[in-house]
Amino acid sequence: MRYMMHMQEQTRTRAPKGSTGGGHAVARFIDHRETYGPQAVEAMLRAAMPFSTLVDVGAGMGRDLGIARAVCPHGALHAVECYPDNVRLLRERGCTVHAVNIEEEPLPFTDESIDVVLSNQVLEHVKEVFWIFHEMARVLRVGGVCILGVPNLSALHNRLLMLFGGHPTQSKMCSAHVRCFSRGDFELFLDECWPGGFRLEKFMGSQFYPFPSVVARHLAGIFPTLAHTIFFMLRKTRPYDGAFCRYPVLARLETNYRTQAVEHPAPCGEPLVLPE
Repeated sequence: MRYMMHMQEQTRTRAPKGSTGGGHAVARFIDHRETYGPQAVEAMLRAAMPFSTLVDVGAGMGRDLGIARAVCPHGALHAVECYPDNVRLLRERGCTVHAVNIEEEPLPFTDESIDVVLSNQVLEHVKEVFWIFHEMARVLRVGGVCILGVPNLSALHNRLLMLFGGHPTQSKMCSAHVRCFSRGDFELFLDECWPGGFRLEKFMGSQFYPFPSVVARHLAGIFPTLAHTIFFMLRKTRPYDGAFCRYPVLARLETNYRTQAVEHPAPCGEPLVLPE
């Protein structure tokens, strides 16, 4: 009985590990600001200049919007965010906020009306990646830029963990992440869904476990595919045709993704050959 009472008290006073993160002993050496790649976001925004309209999809508390404002003081900046606390904070900071659930609702912008779409540390949290890319590709103008930051499943520390029977830190069951990314798989995703629609113009890494920021930033610059977080700068090369929403139906993916209606699952009724 005393043991049970002790365990109940521990449960009341200790936060679950999945809700806190970064609890490992080596975490004290790490600058966690590097995980969100402020230097990568700034570099890619500068490479995207000039731009007059930017949408931050999943803006959080507005850190990247602050970087965008510093890079382009006169651009129109829009935050897309659904969490009430973040919406309130963004509005208090004077941001133009669109309270949208990006997995269920369209982005509130007309076709090809946005110069830059930015989404950092968001896509790993979503199931409806086809719908979200459909919407981002729809609102982005031809020649516009999409800047994406995601955790890297192929990071060096994940490779070492798996070598010794451990589990990648970015894909744990007791976490908010539901999707994994690596450079090769993400480029395959783009090529399969909308061949030639986006051109990769810049690729960067940020954070390098378990090193302090000075060393981590240097290593991430040399070995971006081994960094904790990877960033893609994609240039839209042609008008969008709805391809991302059609792909799950054409490929007969056995998951109930949100899609647009597709009249024929495969051309001429022939069996669809899926990629390896």
